[in-house]
Amino acid sequence: MKIIALFNNKGGVGKSTLAFHVGCALNELGFKTLLVDLDPQCNLTINGIDEESLHKIWKEEDRYIDDFEGGLLLDNFTNIINLPRSIHFLLKPVEDGVSDFKELPPLIELDTNLDLLPGRLSIHKYENKLAERWSGAYQGDNLSIRTITNIRNICRRYSEANDYDYIIIDTSPSLGILNKTIISTVDGFMVPAQPDMFSLYGIRNIGNALELWSKEFNIIYSLISTEKRKKFPEKYVQFIGYNIYNAKPYSGLNEYDLSQAHYDYVKKIPDTIKKYIKKINRTNISDELISKPIGDNSIMHTHNTYPSMSQKYKCPIWKVPDIAPDVEEDPRLISSISGNRKSYYDTKEKYFIFSKALIERINTL
Repeated sequence: MKIIALFNNKGGVGKSTLAFHVGCALNELGFKTLLVDLDPQCNLTINGIDEESLHKIWKEEDRYIDDFEGGLLLDNFTNIINLPRSIHFLLKPVEDGVSDFKELPPLIELDTNLDLLPGRLSIHKYENKLAERWSGAYQGDNLSIRTITNIRNICRRYSEANDYDYIIIDTSPSLGILNKTIISTVDGFMVPAQPDMFSLYGIRNIGNALELWSKEFNIIYSLISTEKRKKFPEKYVQFIGYNIYNAKPYSGLNEYDLSQAHYDYVKKIPDTIKKYIKKINRTNISDELISKPIGDNSIMHTHNTYPSMSQKYKCPIWKVPDIAPDVEEDPRLISSISGNRKSYYDTKEKYFIFSKALIERINTL
């Protein structure tokens, strides 16, 4: 099992849409996959379940998020733990310094081989606790180490129970301590980017942050016991590549069918990566491979309104035409689908190509 994060220092690049569709593609390719939503905006979660279901989960958890230890005294805790819960609920025992769950609650089953661990807006509380306890990690304080490694630990426990091939984590665009912890305790990460100046600066910022974060973690590793070191990845996180996502096509100008302005930015990305993301954070991938977007231009171009339809029907784009209601129920929606069925269906093969290329990168870890 490998834990992979999708991360960019810029929002609005389609990261959550990509995470959801990669999960769906891996599922259909036969790989058991868990999606974990650690972006407070919860877009990945909303791609998978409706807002009413999410509201029910959050409402049931509210008492425990406010006071977990007090909530444990309530009679209905057994019922709560036997239903799907959010990632913040699972992190709450460590946040409040009490014992972990003996048994983890069930996940939301999106498909045969695809599960979801939903997000929650209140995750900032866990981020605050990380900041409070960070210095304790240098002294090997047990609770501090538990707090830093808890996200990885939850992923590992679910994988041991369900035998996942891949765990995909969606993150926020922040360079704050929560993402420092997530990125530094997963196995690898990739950067979804757009062909613009902001993505170049985002990669540059990520590279600078990685250099600082790796120094901090190396100091922690040198000070803690071998047993506590096992809670972390064997080696520091590896960058496995980037892809261009949601770019407007412009046929015939270059190998990626982009406008010249967008193509010029894409051509600058490899040099930006090589300059700012140090070799130690991409040790097993050649400069030649890292220069190419994952999956080339398989999912590079915009899907227009298809992602919003995907979110509406809680399914990948390629299933929308078969899940959408009959014309009699909503002719306005169907008119935008019926004439574009092939375009919807064609996205499946594109995401298969991308996901297979992503697997090749993951296999280098």
